[in-house]
Amino acid sequence: MKIPFLDLQPSYAASRAAIDAALLRVAGSGWFIMGKELEAFEAQWAGYCGSAHAVGLGNGLDALHLGLRALGVGEGDEVIVPSNTYIATWLAVSQCGAKPVPVEPDARTYNLDPARIEAAITSATRVILPVHLYGQPADMDAINAIAAKHGLKVLDDCAQAHGARWNGRRVGGTADVSAWSFYPGKNLGAMGDGGGLTTNDAGVAERVRVLRNYGSKVKYHNEVKGLNSRLDEMQAAVLAAKLPELDALTNERRRIAVQLLDGLAGANVVLPFVPAEADPAWHLFVIRHEARDRLQAALAEQGIGTLIHYPVPPHRQPAYAELGMGEGDFPIAEAIHREVLSLPLWPGMSEAHIDAVIAAVKGCA
Repeated sequence: MKIPFLDLQPSYAASRAAIDAALLRVAGSGWFIMGKELEAFEAQWAGYCGSAHAVGLGNGLDALHLGLRALGVGEGDEVIVPSNTYIATWLAVSQCGAKPVPVEPDARTYNLDPARIEAAITSATRVILPVHLYGQPADMDAINAIAAKHGLKVLDDCAQAHGARWNGRRVGGTADVSAWSFYPGKNLGAMGDGGGLTTNDAGVAERVRVLRNYGSKVKYHNEVKGLNSRLDEMQAAVLAAKLPELDALTNERRRIAVQLLDGLAGANVVLPFVPAEADPAWHLFVIRHEARDRLQAALAEQGIGTLIHYPVPPHRQPAYAELGMGEGDFPIAEAIHREVLSLPLWPGMSEAHIDAVIAAVKGCA
């Protein structure tokens, strides 16, 4: 049995009629940038996240970058970031002219460890930037408390956490600003690149709206040096069409995750850990194994698709060589990146798919 790491067709099928109607509606409208489809999706997404405002943007990296800029981050500032994350989290900080200051994760959840944050705070720190990695919500109560104590802002990277909750509250409404990606493979994915921000701060939302449109409120009048990062009408319409099915698809992800957790209990792998306060979105189901590469190859021989999220931590990337960080500087992140392997988990997986993944991992680990 061939089982791909990800199959987007079942998610499309769940909303096919609405998506197809949305595409035709936009095609026939003659209006493709900054119109009614975007306004409607922004209102719907803000409501879903429990935020007062949502701003559609071109992609998730721009969402992080513009969110930081709207919070006043600039040259010479510092932003606390996880040592264990996709490099986009760091790149957004660098794009502002600021310095990413990595902090190690909790070895169980892989998310930013609140107990380690205060030691990294300096007079130049402006923002704490946690990531809800793999769809597992970070400890926002503890992180927000630290930020309040030190007069800092919190921008959370929600790119993998559509629908996740921490202590009953959806992520996207638990930080000063929340950044989203709507890349096609995300739990709520567009049919191309897309991103956005949610916030309860009207001033931040307005600054981002100006920044995304060349720094302009009124056409040809530019208040600041902005960029072109606008969620187009087609992608906004697709996202709005898919949003009503998001909770049902998330619940299916949770059901599959429970089956994988139960079926792999006792196997020679480290399984995902879920704190009592967390209700993950299960964007990814990530295990750990000391011989990860061997396990991945063995699973491939049995037709099981897997991916590594992520093979190289940001501090070991050539792009950040100037920071002078080497092997051993962040041992928890380095161990995670050496050992993690993402198994197939997508809405539409059959019982036969799930059983085959469990059997293969138990047999190969």
